Amino acid sequence: MTDRPQTPLLDQIASPADLKRLSDAQLEQVAHELRQETISAVSVTGGHLGAGLGVVELTVALHAVFDTPKDKVIWDVSHQCYPHKILTGRRDRIRTLRMKDGLSGFTKRSESAFDPFGAAHSSTSISAALGFSVARDLGGVTEEGLGDAIAVIGDGAMSAGMAFEAMNNAGHLGKRLIVILNDNEMSIAPPVGALSSYLSRLYTEAPFHDLKAAAKGAVSLLPEPFREGAKRAKDMLKGMAMGGTLFESLGFSYIGPIDGHDMDQLLPVLRTVKARAAGPILIHAVTKKGKGYRPAEVARDKGHATAKFDMVTGEQKKAPSNAPSYTSVFGKTLTDLAAQDSKICAVTAAMPDGTGLNLMAERYPSRTFDVGIAEQHGVTFAAALAAGGMKPFCAMYSTFLQRGYDQVVHDVAIQRLPVRFAIDRAGLVGADGATHAGSFDIAFMANLPGMVVMAAADEAELKHMVATAAAYDAGPIAFRYPRGEGEGVEMPEQPEVLEIGKGRIIEEGSRVALLSFGTRLGEVRKAAEALAARGITPTVADARFAKPLDRDMILSLAEKHEALITIEEGAVGGFGSHVAQLLSEEAVFDTGLKFRSMVLPDTFIDQASPKDMYDSAAMNAEHIEAKVLDVLGVARLDERRLPAS
Repeated sequence: MTDRPQTPLLDQIASPADLKRLSDAQLEQVAHELRQETISAVSVTGGHLGAGLGVVELTVALHAVFDTPKDKVIWDVSHQCYPHKILTGRRDRIRTLRMKDGLSGFTKRSESAFDPFGAAHSSTSISAALGFSVARDLGGVTEEGLGDAIAVIGDGAMSAGMAFEAMNNAGHLGKRLIVILNDNEMSIAPPVGALSSYLSRLYTEAPFHDLKAAAKGAVSLLPEPFREGAKRAKDMLKGMAMGGTLFESLGFSYIGPIDGHDMDQLLPVLRTVKARAAGPILIHAVTKKGKGYRPAEVARDKGHATAKFDMVTGEQKKAPSNAPSYTSVFGKTLTDLAAQDSKICAVTAAMPDGTGLNLMAERYPSRTFDVGIAEQHGVTFAAALAAGGMKPFCAMYSTFLQRGYDQVVHDVAIQRLPVRFAIDRAGLVGADGATHAGSFDIAFMANLPGMVVMAAADEAELKHMVATAAAYDAGPIAFRYPRGEGEGVEMPEQPEVLEIGKGRIIEEGSRVALLSFGTRLGEVRKAAEALAARGITPTVADARFAKPLDRDMILSLAEKHEALITIEEGAVGGFGSHVAQLLSEEAVFDTGLKFRSMVLPDTFIDQASPKDMYDSAAMNAEHIEAKVLDVLGVARLDERRLPAS
């Protein structure tokens, strides 16, 4: 196609093996073409752009030097893996990224042998690389073989405790292991904390031009075939001269910082490490997120995640919004409440924009804390803020809150501390797929003694729930809400504080009651309209609370209807299970109530649009309608009326 970049050299690369026959100058040209192809592909699909652009040269160099897939390259988080996918036999499908039945936006073991370990949460790569290294040394067997293990981890991901746990263990074991610290001074938000400052010092205290004589004899380390053209290695390989003392103390040999966009530095260093490394080694590469694409380079988030965009201008093609996003409603409501209550504060883990806390951070910076990619710390930090008399809101995506679950139990729930959990991205999230789905928080929060669990049915309800959480001091409380824009309902001028454990009847009907928890309520109402055309008028109720349940409302619905169906955007074990437990304990099933629970299926659903994902889960309006017809026997009656064939 004419709108695609000219990539004559990249066109000759069917797999990483094809890179082996190219000269260093040609590899540099491949990197240039790979960058253009990545920009072109993401302009069509949308997705994570900046991270991939920052590792183009590193991607080419790694695949040129190492023997993948025998050597395992493990991309931390892996939102930077699009160039890797292009080089590893998936270029023909790269314009299906993040789409239904297309390529995942992250590494995925089932997708390619070149993806040895799946990822989408941060800070797992060093643990995984160490596991591969130990498996190799213990005689483990994989179809592709087991060679070197190379973890590529960003400075943002390095802020998480798990990375240091892995490095500590790796240093103790002393196995040959290669860690590349991709230091772009950006995770999703600008990195925070002492580690970021340390890395910045390493960089500024020894700028590249001062390193030219740092490792005089480095070329002699190279085996004979590599020496030609590798004199540049002496410019970079300075061993410990730079003072990577933090990493050395963990048992790693430290090389760096080097320019991660300079193939003249990357290739010799990687070749030397491949030839000579005996134990764990860390290469500190400084890169630029969004490198080579001006609109990404100047963006606040360096083009972290984009919609489809115009390649020339970088202008994103976002559909006009008909309603405020749930995230923005949370952020604005919390900021307004913070204006009235100086005890309200907020904690997030490297997602101030993603959770809507950027507004709070601008208005009340001393009460807004971004702890970095450290959900465990964030939860315990919030717990102690609560113990200290503050009113902390711990705002995290459902999928990331999973990482702090022990702290939710041990530090918050057992101590009955009033931490307010704002759980964003609840339910199925679309293009990010299974790794980012908020499927489990209803179950894992509602089973904790003393935890209050709410779900907003629309953006107005969310506003009320933020105020309800702010006013609640008796223990921990959580409220969940999905990604994307709201239902377009009228917004109240002032939020109201809801009565804890009380739901609401939306529409009175008969025969069957539909009890919704969360934003499936819109689909429930559509189903009720379709059923009305068949002469069936269900009662529609919004539970609001999974814990404590509105016992009176639920038992009344059970008493007045022949069937009760619960609907929730969560896995089995959540709201519907709590309702079933209540009905069981109250002996309601003994009198013949027909009960069904619509939950997410017992499988991980791959990326697609949210509607398609809920189609896969059988939880859209037509599925709710079918469930009602089935439980009432209407569908079977219709089938009997069909003439025999």
